Amino acid sequence: MTSRATTSTRRIAVAALPVALVLAVLGFALTSNGYVVTVIGFAAIYGIFCTGLNFFMGYTGQASFGQNAFAALGGYGTAILTATYNWDPVAAFFASMLFAGVIAAIVGYPTLKLRGHYLAMATFALGLITYEISIEWIGLTQGYMGYSGIPAIGVAGFELATEKQQLVALAILLLLGVWISTRLRDSRFGRALRAIAGSEPAAQALGINVARYKLAAFVIAAMYASAAGSLFAHFVGFISPEVFGGAMVIQSFTMLFLGGVGTTWGPVIGALIVAMLPEFLRGLKELQDVAYCIILVSILIFAPKGIFALIGQGFSALTGRKADASQLATLQPAARAS
Repeated sequence: MTSRATTSTRRIAVAALPVALVLAVLGFALTSNGYVVTVIGFAAIYGIFCTGLNFFMGYTGQASFGQNAFAALGGYGTAILTATYNWDPVAAFFASMLFAGVIAAIVGYPTLKLRGHYLAMATFALGLITYEISIEWIGLTQGYMGYSGIPAIGVAGFELATEKQQLVALAILLLLGVWISTRLRDSRFGRALRAIAGSEPAAQALGINVARYKLAAFVIAAMYASAAGSLFAHFVGFISPEVFGGAMVIQSFTMLFLGGVGTTWGPVIGALIVAMLPEFLRGLKELQDVAYCIILVSILIFAPKGIFALIGQGFSALTGRKADASQLATLQPAARAS
């Protein structure tokens, strides 16, 4: 009984630490200038995006280089519906998520029959196609000129006018997104995904419909990406094709693997580090990029499972006990993204 209580206390502590970190960063931002608020706001948006990507790559063990396509659908969907057709931002937000989910189901059904590098290339092509459409379909997206005049986040005529108000909303949505991801991961559905990540033939032998579960994970990841794209459009008030280009793919992968792919809070921690680290190094001037790359590579070398797994190991060392199997399921990648 004592051991069970200790384990429960440790689980709560492990879950509370990242929440405390997010709230501390939020408190820091609310007492800082507008530039810091913007940087941390971008980190929160990328945290949501990477949480969805983690669902497909971390929990399910699949590779996707095309999540930026669904972020573009969310961003442009929200922009068009609110700026052109005067939709309420919340209605446009959910309509864009639904649209991205439908497109993900249509595209994912044939695409997810592929595996490994072939799946990675197919999803990468999806991102490229969406990027080209956003450039060439000028009548809808306004091409390189971009879409401006997008209202701030709000509901029923009430608008979050300041960046700090929007940042609080972003932080709440980020925590909500992680909570939903955690609940799904710990459900029967999430356990099936982790079985697929371990071995697709073994999962199939256990009676798991691998194709259906992979498609469901792909749709969920797409809806997270769409939400991130919509929030970016509202937060900045402007979008263009470059926002959802290849740089977004590289940056999200860096955040995901730096924080810890397959962990619950790793994507959020990775997003905060990648977004804020350049600001701490700004004083180095021309050496800033060099120092930034050295730090990122060092983290990947000395913490290959990510920062969150390293925090978990440190916590176990401080308590003098090894994490039990259930904790390891939380702290370590459930799968190795292929």
